[in-house]
Amino acid sequence: MIYMYQEMERGETMGLLDVHLIQLRFGGVQVLHDVSFSVEKGEIFSLIGPNGAGKTSMLNCISGLYKPSSGSIHFDGVDITKLKPYQRTALGLSRSFQNIELFKHMTVLENLMLGRHVLMKTGILSGGIYWGKAQKEEVAHREAVEEIIDFLEIEHIRNQPVGMLAYGLQKRVELGRALAANPKLLLLDEPMAGMNNEEKEDMARFIVDMNEERGITIVLIEHDMGVVMELSHRIAVLDFGRRIGYGTPTEVQNDPRVIEAYLGQEAV
Repeated sequence: MIYMYQEMERGETMGLLDVHLIQLRFGGVQVLHDVSFSVEKGEIFSLIGPNGAGKTSMLNCISGLYKPSSGSIHFDGVDITKLKPYQRTALGLSRSFQNIELFKHMTVLENLMLGRHVLMKTGILSGGIYWGKAQKEEVAHREAVEEIIDFLEIEHIRNQPVGMLAYGLQKRVELGRALAANPKLLLLDEPMAGMNNEEKEDMARFIVDMNEERGITIVLIEHDMGVVMELSHRIAVLDFGRRIGYGTPTEVQNDPRVIEAYLGQEAV
């Protein structure tokens, strides 16, 4: 796949996601320094860098959990810089979290149904009566969730409380809940953290299938460089809140600044 990277006069790009000169401060601490990058429709784009580089902070700016101090973020041609998280979700942007954020007393099925909430159009009254349009909508959302359960191969745990599941399965359920929102762009914050090799292979397969079969664009934070280099179409490298590298896996692996700050000499 060939990705066109078109620069506009003021440095913006024409991608599905355009991050332009984002700065983020907490009091006197500046976390992000004029970070810019573009994510093209249909690609797997990775954000990498040492711990504390600002990767999760950037994802929080994109998803709306943090408000940038300056700069702009455009998604699918819409300026989302000041939109609330649920408004961004309604536009087709979804995410998973580094630390699992599931309702652990609820079942797998119930957690995934919650991921469909932003797509539900039935009002409180008709939903409470559960008849006609409300019933049809419930059935449609249930069918979508059942398809995700099949896709992620979690049929055997669909009715189990999430809190009783092994860590790797909880991470898979979290991915399913993000997928249930029917996203155009999916932000994945260390989806393989804490997993064994077999679980990582399964998660990598799901990510590739979501991208290739479902056409979902993915922004990925991951510390396993083998996974990153194998899955990514392009990569941005952050260090102390600044972008120090940007390009294809081969270009990033051979960038002297990236080697010095993060990858080490073995990557040469």
